[in-house]
Amino acid sequence: MARGGINKAVVQTARLAILARGEHPSIDAVRIEMGNTGSKTTIHRYLKELDDGVEPTESTSEPIDDELTALVSRLAQRLKEQAQEPIDQARAQFEQQKNALDAQLAQAQEANTELHHQYEIQTLALTQESDTLQNTVALLQTEQTRNAGLNQALADFELRLQDKDEQIRSLEEKHLHARDALEHYRNAVKEQREQEQRRHEGQVQQVQMELRQAQQSALVRQDEITQLHRDNERLLTENRGTLRELSLLQEQLKQTHSRQDQLLEQVNRIDTERTLLQERLRAALLESQSLKQSVEEQSQANKMLEIELLKTQASLDERVRLAAVVATAPATAEAD
Repeated sequence: MARGGINKAVVQTARLAILARGEHPSIDAVRIEMGNTGSKTTIHRYLKELDDGVEPTESTSEPIDDELTALVSRLAQRLKEQAQEPIDQARAQFEQQKNALDAQLAQAQEANTELHHQYEIQTLALTQESDTLQNTVALLQTEQTRNAGLNQALADFELRLQDKDEQIRSLEEKHLHARDALEHYRNAVKEQREQEQRRHEGQVQQVQMELRQAQQSALVRQDEITQLHRDNERLLTENRGTLRELSLLQEQLKQTHSRQDQLLEQVNRIDTERTLLQERLRAALLESQSLKQSVEEQSQANKMLEIELLKTQASLDERVRLAAVVATAPATAEAD
């Protein structure tokens, strides 16, 4: 189809102008005369119509060789034009395919860059999570060490508490023995007093002396019992303090266990997140490898298309060369 403004009259005007300059009105010359507009096929069709419509005025005077030369020239020109048209179409198709493949390659490279960026972000996130996990594990180990120390201190306090209980039991046993001894002594003194009262008054002095000795001994025993009561109260006070310390240690141990459970839960959560990040990273790597393979396949396809285009161009050049040889053959014959 002719372009806008191209018709037979315009082609005829350009042809007459070329003939007026004494030049041959070829398709390229006419197209250049019209300002490089119009399809060569349309120009050729109009020129053929104009050539068929012109009556020869000097047919009897023109030799047959000139007509044959002109015919061969037109034939060569048509062969060249027909050979050039598929080249132009192939070149346009190649450019279109190349642009499409370049666009696909750009998209693939952009996607690969995005995946690489995501890979770097995920790698950084995984590194941060690993650092957090290591810090948490170190904190957990510190808490476990502190817990072991508290358990050891608790065991020491329990041993001390057992020693205090043993001392309290020993003091209580001593107190009971002293009270039994005092009761026994009082009963013995009472019996002795009753016996002494029935004895001779001459023995009253001796009894009184013995009574005084017994009272002194009783005072000594009473002092011992008082000291035992004081020791017992002191041990009870120390026992209550020890119990308070034991209660505080048990509360600290309970808090340590709670903190340890929280740390273990945090470690499990971080481990789960790290597993998810590793899975996402593996999927991203697989997708990146797939895109790289697709890019390589597109590159191979581009190379194949380039090779095919080179083959087509070589074939077309060969056809043009043969057409040129055919076109120059009559001129050589005429010269001979």
